[in-house]
Amino acid sequence: MADREHPGAVGDALTFEAPEDGGARHWLTRFNPAAKLVAALILGLGLVPAVDAVTGGVVLLGVLALVPFSGLDRRTLLVLGGPFLLMGLSSGLVNHLYGVEGWEGALGAAVRLLAIALPGLLVAAGSDPTDLADGLVQRLRVPERPAMGVLAALRLIPLLADQWRTITLARRARGLEAGRNPVRMVTLFFGRMFALLVRAIRTGTLMATAMDARAFGTGPRSRSRHSRWRTADTLLPICALLLLVSAYALSARLGTLVLLFS
Repeated sequence: MADREHPGAVGDALTFEAPEDGGARHWLTRFNPAAKLVAALILGLGLVPAVDAVTGGVVLLGVLALVPFSGLDRRTLLVLGGPFLLMGLSSGLVNHLYGVEGWEGALGAAVRLLAIALPGLLVAAGSDPTDLADGLVQRLRVPERPAMGVLAALRLIPLLADQWRTITLARRARGLEAGRNPVRMVTLFFGRMFALLVRAIRTGTLMATAMDARAFGTGPRSRSRHSRWRTADTLLPICALLLLVSAYALSARLGTLVLLFS
């Protein structure tokens, strides 16, 4: 019932299911996942040379404007976007403490990281993994092995989340609680991370063996679904490029543009 109410919820669901008539809230899900991936790559790679806050801020605001139309609920955004927000804040703090540009450089580093990460997050969380793999192979002509690797990785995300909860509950049942001790909390966290890494390696090995047994990536395969590419899918990367160019132009006009190797 929860999956029907929240199509993009993080949980036991292995795919992102968008309703056929989801209205404006699911507008972004109508695009081909390959087109969304190309748009995200354009924004991410295009922001690498710019380290000022204005360029990244314009792109970040443009992507944030699409979040209400991505079909993702608030819980999913908080769960998946929380680590990136923490990374942005920590990156800004480190740049403020050890950089030479003060708060301006710290703000630029934090905004730039978020502007690079958010488009990729919307693509990964707001697309069906099978549709994404079909788009990579059929439309972007990506070899089948890496495309199947992307599909397997996205399929494993909910499984790893369940395993994390299992590890946490198992250790709590054994009395391994941190209480209010921050040092012990960090120690237990890295212990759970190591246990999750071991499980992920085992699961990945089993999946790789199963995929090899089914001859994935050994040659041309028949396809049960056709990846459609429409005019809107062509316009989406173009709009992403225009947003990037507009961000650079505005920053240059305001005199705030700072390039990485300048």
